[in-house]
Amino acid sequence: MAAVRAAVEGTASGHRAAPVHVEPADVSLEAALVALADPVRRMLVRGLAGAADWEHTCGTFDVPVTKATLSRHFSVLREAGLLEQRDAGPRRLNRLRRAEFDARFPGLLDLVLREGE
Repeated sequence: MAAVRAAVEGTASGHRAAPVHVEPADVSLEAALVALADPVRRMLVRGLAGAADWEHTCGTFDVPVTKATLSRHFSVLREAGLLEQRDAGPRRLNRLRRAEFDARFPGLLDLVLREGE
């Protein structure tokens, strides 16, 4: 009961739920390709690839979408095993799971990143 109360109180006070991550080993090729098919998601992946882990917060990406749409894009990338996020106070930090994703789909991220050159 205390855990439920803490969850409800946390939600009521403005805290958001922790992000749910999918292991790249559990991702199908189709899910990976769908995640990488969208140009905005490819922009996010490229931005993360060019930065240190945990350097970018969600609000630091210059993309032509609303906050709600951006949130959905981050969710799709998490579900495809491409992105890991963690909360640091009011900010959500991001990390590209490059090594883990490359182990599951060798060369796929290299193709995506090369496309932007």
